[in-house]
Amino acid sequence: MLRLTISALVASAAVVSWACSSTTPECRVGADCASGVCDSSGSCSPVSGGRGDGGGDARVGGPDGRTPGHEAAVGVDTGSPVQVGDSGVCVPDNNGVIEPSEYVMLAGLHANYEFADNVTVDTAGVANSDGSRTWDLTGPYAGDHTVFVTTNAPTGQWFSSNYPGATYTTPLSDTSNLLGIFQGTGSTLLLQGVASPGSGNGETELTYAPPADFITVPMKMGSTWTSKSNVTGLAEGLVANYVEQYTSKVDAYGSIKVPYGTFSVLEVQTTLVRTMLGVTTTVQSLSYVAECFGPVASATSQSNETDTHFTNAAEVRRLTP
Repeated sequence: MLRLTISALVASAAVVSWACSSTTPECRVGADCASGVCDSSGSCSPVSGGRGDGGGDARVGGPDGRTPGHEAAVGVDTGSPVQVGDSGVCVPDNNGVIEPSEYVMLAGLHANYEFADNVTVDTAGVANSDGSRTWDLTGPYAGDHTVFVTTNAPTGQWFSSNYPGATYTTPLSDTSNLLGIFQGTGSTLLLQGVASPGSGNGETELTYAPPADFITVPMKMGSTWTSKSNVTGLAEGLVANYVEQYTSKVDAYGSIKVPYGTFSVLEVQTTLVRTMLGVTTTVQSLSYVAECFGPVASATSQSNETDTHFTNAAEVRRLTP
């Protein structure tokens, strides 16, 4: 019925260009750069100075529309580090720990992601002598296509009154129009519910009690979290009542190459077990999380996959320019 993936979005700013003065790549991995990202041309994205086409600082407004915006540290159209709070720009320190100040949970963010469905992927990557791993999810994969994904304020949506603590909504999958209703507490990203974009015949409106724990920060190698939710409501107009359990672990670290560039990341492995009418369905998910950027890639398995590092992906998404 519902295949839910861990997906978070990052802030964006307007386009700016930069150039390398040498044919030798400035960087090979995100850890080579103060900004934490080595773009696809082998150049370090700058730490500060993001500008819009009109020359002003590119900003994403605060969640209430009145608080100070979050200034982009890199003037590119997706994947920019953002200012969290008012003390300064979020600059990755690549210390192996993603702090609450390095993970953004806001409405009003957007990014381009390259999506592919039902493809073979290498989620195991390559083991390095220092214990890290290297992943390459640049593709191309069959059916690759770019999707502009946003986090939207829940205010004014037909279901908003039933989720008073929600922070934002965003599509859960490339192959479905269902919206995840999320609450960001600063330390935890919670799934409060799932709803269709519109009400009426065949509508979906599901509530998670308690909300499912998707992401918990700070996170580092070995961090774990789990949650178990009763899910009730309507699914495509039919009464639904089932249980979902999410079990997550940061089980690897290293660098990942995606269409946007190369990032230093933690890999979050999640197993979703859904029990409905006595039938159990298991789905595996992998999310590659970078300091200040959030997830720069994720992959979701087919139903009833037992291998946590699967090769047959129902969906794979990667940050792209």
